[in-house]
Amino acid sequence: MAKNLEDKLTRVRAAIVDVPNFPKKGIIFRDIFPVLRNPPVFKDLIDLLISAVTESVPDAQCIVGLESRGFLFGPILAEQLNIPFVPIRKKGKLPGEVLSVTYELEYGSDTFEAQSNSVAEGAKVVIVDDLLATGGTMKAACDLMVKLKAQVCLCLVVIELPSLKGRDKVSYPVKSLITFTD
Repeated sequence: MAKNLEDKLTRVRAAIVDVPNFPKKGIIFRDIFPVLRNPPVFKDLIDLLISAVTESVPDAQCIVGLESRGFLFGPILAEQLNIPFVPIRKKGKLPGEVLSVTYELEYGSDTFEAQSNSVAEGAKVVIVDDLLATGGTMKAACDLMVKLKAQVCLCLVVIELPSLKGRDKVSYPVKSLITFTD
């Protein structure tokens, strides 16, 4: 990684705030919102994400963002790369014909949807989100893109919690900018 990118990564990591015992006792929540409140650091983050896409998938044809924090980064990446942005939303939030994938959560299940005409068949897509933890939502997003006949080329996240082994559930390349091991 170029020195300039290393400096940007250091600034982004320093801006992420640890919130102990949230949302429940024993959990350390990694709060990314301070990054968004600091425009120069937020620009650093966008630069890092763009670099990750252009290095890993230089011919990407679509950025796919997961509800809801993937919506913070995805449209900006898509605009900067001059390619479409496609949202993946929770069930019932998108108009028109949709395709769905239901996935398991710790206590129950949820459903992701995308508009059935949102991605061209065979399109090389990059899926973006803020966090990879247990991997369930990222796997569901990949499954949904496959259902849409897109080609998943990269799953890109800002933060990964490797101890939760989410990467093991995803059968596509995963790139995380920052890992927290505790």
